[in-house]
Amino acid sequence: MSGNTFGHLFRFATFGESHGPAIGLVVDGVPPGLGLTAADIQHRLDRRRPGSSRFVTQRREADAVEILSGVFEGRTTGTPIGLLIRNTDQRSRDYGDIAAKFRPGHADYTYHQKYGLRDHRGGGRASARETACRVAAGAIAGKVLGAGIAIRGAVVQIGPHAIDRARWDWDEAARNPLFCPDPGVVADWEAYLDSVRKAGSSVGAVVEVVASGVPAGLGAPVYDKLDADLAKGLMSINAVKGVEIGDGFSVAELSGEDNADEMRMEGGGPVFLSNHAGGILGGISSGQDVVVRLAVKPTSSILTPRRTVDVDGHETEIVTKGRHDPCVGLRAVPVAEAMVACVLADHLLRHRAQCGG
Repeated sequence: MSGNTFGHLFRFATFGESHGPAIGLVVDGVPPGLGLTAADIQHRLDRRRPGSSRFVTQRREADAVEILSGVFEGRTTGTPIGLLIRNTDQRSRDYGDIAAKFRPGHADYTYHQKYGLRDHRGGGRASARETACRVAAGAIAGKVLGAGIAIRGAVVQIGPHAIDRARWDWDEAARNPLFCPDPGVVADWEAYLDSVRKAGSSVGAVVEVVASGVPAGLGAPVYDKLDADLAKGLMSINAVKGVEIGDGFSVAELSGEDNADEMRMEGGGPVFLSNHAGGILGGISSGQDVVVRLAVKPTSSILTPRRTVDVDGHETEIVTKGRHDPCVGLRAVPVAEAMVACVLADHLLRHRAQCGG
């Protein structure tokens, strides 16, 4: 299987399956001398960890990370950093009844068509369990970026229910289990997700990530546009079906005058009066906040009977038992933050290699 490595100068390769003994990754291209401990990574993993609230899968994984290489006395050595996260709460029996059936909306059918076989236990390599590795890589990317760049994510819509942006509060997003920045809708969202969960169904979400402190100049104007690489990184996350930068699809409704991010001089330098472009112009960062949003589809594994076929071509029905997220968009927040961090770290190192600084 190809396609398990992401990035250019800062890059990582992941391995392992949902119900195997462990998942892990190797991170390459990390400069030497950066402070790094397992606790730095664990903090990020705990935000994505299953079983953390009633609104996510109740699979109980500690997601305890082990650093195998690339760090000595709390500092990166410049050599590949090997990380391991052991699986401790697999329940493979939940998938026995559907081993030969394709879950609608899942990767089962396409995976089988491509490889001729598949690990039916939780989706194997196609499982969102792999995203824990991305979060670990993102923690290391944050060390490369430094304290001057802050990357924060929030859920801005669950199903048809969106936040009121006038009440946006980053501190609130860090306090509640829904990563919601609007304190006025948290209780309603919780009640809505409880009803979805009790019905054995699922619902989608929209996640927004904002990177502040990004210097101007990251990216390249043709095939290596910063927004193109961000889109690839975010689209590679399980269940993501759409990505937009800045105003995204809504720019189609704007006039040239409305869409223009006008500029003025202030404090001896240029400033932008708006940020419709999401901090990226011509594939290169402008120095403004980089703003991205991603649409996450409903979890495919649900208890509602759905029509499908099996590996022998027989028509049948399927009910997916087990422990699944009623809204996988919630745990996508730290994963999306991590992928943004990895892309920015890669482009920061590429910028330094070409332009210095």
